[in-house]
Formats: sequence, C-alpha cells, structure tokens
Amino acid sequence: MFELKPLQYAYNSLEPFIDELTMKIHHDKHHQTYTDKLNDALKEFPDLQKKKAEDLLKEINKVPEKIRQAVINHGGGFVNHNFFWEILKKDINISGEIEKAITKKFTSFEYFKEQFSNSALTLFGSGWAWLVVDSKGNLEIMQTKNQESPLSQEKTPILGIDVWEHSYYLLYKNNRAEYVKNFFNVINWDKVNNNYKKAVKK
Repeated sequence: MFELKPLQYAYNSLEPFIDELTMKIHHDKHHQTYTDKLNDALKEFPDLQKKKAEDLLKEINKVPEKIRQAVINHGGGFVNHNFFWEILKKDINISGEIEKAITKKFTSFEYFKEQFSNSALTLFGSGWAWLVVDSKGNLEIMQTKNQESPLSQEKTPILGIDVWEHSYYLLYKNNRAEYVKNFFNVINWDKVNNNYKKAVKK
C-alpha cells in the first residue's frame, strides 16, 4: 500500500506566493486521491504493490494493459506530487553544480527562466513543465500532459511545476502567468542541486 506522506513544512510556509488553503487542498485532497486510486488500481496485482511507484512508471510498458492508464494517471499523480513538495522552499538562491549546468546549457539563468516559464505557460490544459536530465546526462526542458511522468520517457526530473488549475486557482484565478512568475520565489534550489547531482551520477 502506498501512503501519503505529511508535508515536511507548514501549509502556510510558502505564503504569499502559494497560499495555505491551496496547499491544504492540494496535498490533503488531490494528492490523497491519487494515492488512494493508485492503491485501488493495484489491488489485484500484489507483485506490483511491492514495487516502488517510480519503478512502475519507468517500466510502464510492463504494467498490465488493464491497469496501465490508471497507473499512468494515479501513479504519476502520486509520484509527481511527492517530488513537487520536496522542491518547494522560500529564499533559497540557486548555486552549486546546477547553477553551472543551467548557465552552460541555457547561456544564462534568466534565459533558462524564460524558457522554463514559456513551457509552463504554453502547455494546453493540465499538466507539468519540467527540467530533466536525459539518459546522456544533458539538461532538457519538457512538458507532460495530465499526470504523465518524465520517468516513463527515460528522463529524470530535477525540477517541476504543477500547472493543473488546482495548484493555483484559489489565489491566482485564471492568471497562470503570475503563478509561474511567483513560482521562482519558492524553488528549493538546494534540493534541485542534489537532484541534479544524483541524476548525472546514474
């Protein structure tokens, strides 16, 4: 059985950029639903229940077709949100190896910020924008629809922004651009840096 982990910080700790009520609903309701529905999808498959959710997504084509889409949807929602909560924190400046890698790949942090934001803003409907490491150790910005995971495309996410409306609508209404702009105030670059170092060592 997969379980929803409690947040490691207060619901209001990201204010004013992400509000307390949104965090409560996003974590306690939406993430809980993905968790419950993933468990429900795997009820008849005890061997799959023993696997890490990340491994199910990495080997999605090995998941029985009967439940494959449910695992993509709810397993993705479970894993994506576990990842998302960990890369959120205020007042952490970018530094370390990830800063060097971003500058090398995108020529400047500002240009990376522009490209990442554009990816988040141009995604039609619900989904995510990601900074990932590909199988060759290169940085790449990508989008995924709904709760699809980069892991299913042999990419390792190191930063991601949830652009489902439930992640911002209470505070920002239909202004996704303002949410994306303010997201850069709550990125835990220390965690992103650690994610990057682990990804390139694989």
